[in-house]
Amino acid sequence: MPTHVLGISCYYHDAAAALVSDGRITAAAQEERFSRRKHDANFPTSAIEYCLAEGGVDVGDLDAVLFYDNPVLTLDRNLTTFLSMSPRGSERWREFASAFLGNKLLIARDIRRRLNTSAPVRFTRHHLSHGASAFYPSPFESAAVLTIDGVGEWETTAIAYGSGSEIRPLKSIRFPHSLGLLYSAFTSFCGFRVNSGEYKLMGLAPYGRPRYADMIREHLLHLEADGSFRLGLEYFDFLDGERLTNERFQDLFGGPPRQPASRITGRETDLAASIQLVTQEAVLGLARHARELTGSPNLCLAGGVALNCVANGLLHRERLFDNVWIQPAAGDSGGALGAALLGAHKLLSTPRRIPVDAPDSQRGSLLGPDYSAESLRDELDRLGCAYDLVRDRRERADRIAGHLAAGDVVALCSGRMEFGPRALGSRSIIADPRRADTQTRLNMKVKFRESFRPFAPAVLEEACGDYFSFHGASPYMLVTAPVRPERRVATDRRPWEDDDLLAIVRDVRSDVPAVTHVDFSARLQTVGPDGNPELRSVIEAFRDLTGCPMRFSQRNDLCGAG
Repeated sequence: MPTHVLGISCYYHDAAAALVSDGRITAAAQEERFSRRKHDANFPTSAIEYCLAEGGVDVGDLDAVLFYDNPVLTLDRNLTTFLSMSPRGSERWREFASAFLGNKLLIARDIRRRLNTSAPVRFTRHHLSHGASAFYPSPFESAAVLTIDGVGEWETTAIAYGSGSEIRPLKSIRFPHSLGLLYSAFTSFCGFRVNSGEYKLMGLAPYGRPRYADMIREHLLHLEADGSFRLGLEYFDFLDGERLTNERFQDLFGGPPRQPASRITGRETDLAASIQLVTQEAVLGLARHARELTGSPNLCLAGGVALNCVANGLLHRERLFDNVWIQPAAGDSGGALGAALLGAHKLLSTPRRIPVDAPDSQRGSLLGPDYSAESLRDELDRLGCAYDLVRDRRERADRIAGHLAAGDVVALCSGRMEFGPRALGSRSIIADPRRADTQTRLNMKVKFRESFRPFAPAVLEEACGDYFSFHGASPYMLVTAPVRPERRVATDRRPWEDDDLLAIVRDVRSDVPAVTHVDFSARLQTVGPDGNPELRSVIEAFRDLTGCPMRFSQRNDLCGAG
């Protein structure tokens, strides 16, 4: 009889569900794609309904339901922390206890009630879920597994060794010492929202100089030779207060935090550059220690910090490992997938199958809902939209390429939705990477977001080396790479000497300016022959028309929701 395991993550941020049948990933989706609420943390009812429908599975067919976290250990951490800080933080304890004891501690009962299921409900460990989400879909028989995030139960960082169907924990760093919380503290201090603004801080970093890096190393993050670290807790307020940082942190960096709607100054760009540099050093130290502990030439990465594609790019270039595989849904949403895979391979003893005819078993991370041409046509008719129905893929690709070459912006909705935060061509805004005005035009008039935020190129895998100093594949847009020197355009402007970010963004830095960041880097998605066929056909048509084998993309939030 086939086995079916449902994985769930929720109640913190990025709620999601995943279905694994006979050890194979069948479906996975975040709740935000259905509710249209960014980072929706609520119970993923719609995502669960989709996963079960996609797999043709009734609730009664489930062999197990796995939750990605252990709420009892989370309660233990919070209770221990609040007691250690008593009587400070008593108000926070009352708020936490009311919310946590109201539903988070009773998750098993809540799941059974909501699903009306008699299947066993099991809890796993937060970092084990992250590690499973990275190792099990990877192409490696064995690998070092490194997970880094804010906090899950007691752990903030974990190193494990995966072999076959086994994942053996080796070492961890415990709360309150957290690289993820440190990066989030700077995210908040620079005026961005925690758990969603970290991308902005990473994108802002190249505009500044790391002049605060030594200060961070001296006061805030003490890095050890074995890759471990300690925070200077006297500068933070997350143990007993409502903020991540305190007055000592403010005094260290010359004043109060930036208000979200205010102008970004040189202090913020330099803070971003500094914490990005120190974070990269910490990630490299942890990866180096993971190699020493395991001896494996392969590395799997997950956890929110694994979405820092600049650090990932440096890790690739340092060649500490021969091969690196990063979970595309590296944050909490991916925990649902890891939990489901743990249920299949550990609880039900379903053998793990290493993919032999695919680069991994994540299936391009195209694990979400699909919409038929008929359903899309019905929706367009309902909205009263004008449209042409073009069924032939090549003709459709030629039409899209023509629009891109003419300077138009195209919203591409094709095939199954991506699982994870990156737009991979199924729910994407795409445009011409050669146009100098495209980045500012889309940021300000389409996305309505900060002008400094870069866009990512999707390039034919075989042509990647012609434009970028990168070899191999990056199918999930999780690695930055330098634009090749011969493609660059010299500029005398130093970003940190100019407060006008918009003017800096408008500088032409290469012959593909829309995807070239201020430091001549780009966040790559390589599209191979076995990748997304619709996306590849569009890029090939654009190449045939213009000679440029790429386009750039950004997630289209309207197409991205169900």
